[in-house]
Amino acid sequence: MNSFEEVFENIKRYCLENRKIPEIGIKTWIDPLKPVRLSGEEAVFSVQTDFQKNIVTTTYQSILEEAFFVVMGLRVRIKIDVDRASPIRDILPSYAGLDFQGDDIRSAEKFAGYDYTFDTFIEGPSNSFALACSKSVAKNCGGNEISGYNPLFIYGPSGMGKTHLITAIANEVRGRRPDFNIVYITSETFGNDLIAAIKTNLISDFQDKYRTADVLLIDDIQFFAGKERMQEEFFHTFYKLHQEGKQIVITSDKPPKELITLEARLRTRFEGGLIADISAPDYETRLAIINRKSELLNMQIPTEVSEFIANRLKSNIRQIEGAVVRLKALNHLAGTAITIPMAQGIIRDVLTDEQPSPVTVDRIIAEVSSVYGVSPDDIRSNKRSQQVSVARKVAIYVVREITQMPLATIGTEFGGRDHSTIVYSVNSITDAINKDQNLSNLVNDIIKNIREKTKI
Repeated sequence: MNSFEEVFENIKRYCLENRKIPEIGIKTWIDPLKPVRLSGEEAVFSVQTDFQKNIVTTTYQSILEEAFFVVMGLRVRIKIDVDRASPIRDILPSYAGLDFQGDDIRSAEKFAGYDYTFDTFIEGPSNSFALACSKSVAKNCGGNEISGYNPLFIYGPSGMGKTHLITAIANEVRGRRPDFNIVYITSETFGNDLIAAIKTNLISDFQDKYRTADVLLIDDIQFFAGKERMQEEFFHTFYKLHQEGKQIVITSDKPPKELITLEARLRTRFEGGLIADISAPDYETRLAIINRKSELLNMQIPTEVSEFIANRLKSNIRQIEGAVVRLKALNHLAGTAITIPMAQGIIRDVLTDEQPSPVTVDRIIAEVSSVYGVSPDDIRSNKRSQQVSVARKVAIYVVREITQMPLATIGTEFGGRDHSTIVYSVNSITDAINKDQNLSNLVNDIIKNIREKTKI
């Protein structure tokens, strides 16, 4: 055996044949190790990313060191260097999102899903009332007992389980009443359908789709804020369905009374039904969510790892479930026990993923154009109608507020307008929102919606 490469091939063969490391672990993590030198008591390898180094050192280092002793009679310490000059192979994963490019991660992620049903929803003090209301609506849908539960309005911060509950209602009703026309959408889908219907002169088809529903479930109603035509259409849809005794379920990030840029007639009708809130889960509920999710994914998480996750991810169920899914994927690929260091890396990246993505000028202009009923091209154009002019000033103000771009750069984004024009627009809206509370509310909602929609 003349070379380090040959020695390493024997080490890998030993680990595979003696089931020290499964085949997928060899292929994914050990084969990419590049032998650099074997000298004295040190075996040095190089890898292409810090992620690889972390996995090998925390999961396989002790196994490899034992194999060197058994096969070669050498007591060595494994050292891993990162070769940052080497081009990174596409098959290697990144902790941020576990965005694997190969078939292995797709195979792992197939274990991640489960249906949003009441059986998979973990009850706790923070959501028990919302759960009870949702079950009652699903059970009595189509009967005569739902008048006090119509509409059902569920509110709470993002990631608390509102979408799980509203989907569970749809699934339960579908199972009980397969003959029902169940329409489940987000407010953004409703808006997009409306815009498409207006452009194609098919507004009657749009109205038929929504106003013939036996059950209408709409997620994230807060995104209707400031969109007058959407609110108008939804009001008439709501009114017709409610008059006919058809069930309506709505979710939002805040209670009706705080949706101040929605029309009062909508808020009043929301408040006329049953309102249930969901808040952040307590420790016991978080731990139960981790254990239930791991059970559904057919995996076992050591108690200390479950407690570690529950103690560090406190405010968002989506984060907790995402961490468990990533543990499943990583465990499937590595083929070794789940450890706290593995969970630490995943939690770091789950929290990183929750940071908002960069907001583009195009995204801001699109949101403002939707609110004011003008096109993005109009906002960038030289049109001077009052509606377009106000929308343009608001868009400029919001771009400045969110991005803090230099004024000259903003001018370039808005059709090459000069510095003084941008200054005037910003100052004009600043003065206006100080005098007009309705405009202030509208602009604040536009900014909030943009920031919400740009989160991963």
